[in-house]
Amino acid sequence: MPNQPVTDSNGLNEEQFLQNYNAGNYERPSVTVDMLIFTVMEREQNNYRKLAEKSLQLLLIQRGEHPFLGQWALPGGFVGISESVEEAARRELYSETNIDNIYMEQLYTWGEVDRDPRMRVISCSYMALVDRKALDVQAGDDAAAAAWFDVSYHILETRREVLEQDVRQETLVEIILESEQEKLSGVVKLTETIQGHVRQVSREIVRSAGFSFDHLLMVQYAIERLRGKVEYTDIIFNLMPPLFTLSELQRVYEIILGKELLAAAFRRKIAERVIETDQSTRDAGHRPSKLYRYNREWNLF
Repeated sequence: MPNQPVTDSNGLNEEQFLQNYNAGNYERPSVTVDMLIFTVMEREQNNYRKLAEKSLQLLLIQRGEHPFLGQWALPGGFVGISESVEEAARRELYSETNIDNIYMEQLYTWGEVDRDPRMRVISCSYMALVDRKALDVQAGDDAAAAAWFDVSYHILETRREVLEQDVRQETLVEIILESEQEKLSGVVKLTETIQGHVRQVSREIVRSAGFSFDHLLMVQYAIERLRGKVEYTDIIFNLMPPLFTLSELQRVYEIILGKELLAAAFRRKIAERVIETDQSTRDAGHRPSKLYRYNREWNLF
């Protein structure tokens, strides 16, 4: 006996239902993508005896259209009706910055009702950590300019309150993005509530100067996630040359994590992630240091 088609409460099978379906019964928000492209770059150093100073940097574009005309924003744009979200992210990143063929992973979905003054817009954000020296950044499409900004991340205040049933903690974070010509700044309030085994975190913009849309929130969350990822993934090796010293590697970790690390503890922690070579540095003004390479089998199961 052949299987009978499954019908709904109106007596319709799936084919009949889809034939009569009216997509206009529901309002449809637009979907955008926003990309957070980080790098660690050397600053100019006059003293050749010291390791070059480095800074965490983020790529921004200057908007060439309303809203937020002339202000700085993350690269991004609308998702086309016939493309996937990831395809849109790659297309928009290339059209606005000339960056192509890099690995990006989805960071978070942003859906506050009033996050875009034009209409209801939901944004999927993507994050990448790249070697800036391998990229040829050029502004294009509706981006008037593209530039790398030094990133500063400071915790201003933390308040913790323990109640009968839950724990509540509020943290104020200041973020400053600075290029040769521009400076953006803002403060984000993180509110973390723990009730039993349930943890909830909300983010709120306290002050914003120069940021477009809710991109300040995206930057704060991306830095938080990036710091977590360097602890348990190999993402940081995207920034390293084929051969490097442990001091160079440690300095990149310190820049991203925003704190100094004890050399002995750091070397124990990353021992399985690197392989010592038979080569050494030969830089003027420095004692020779052993060179290492990334152990590509470290994160294999």
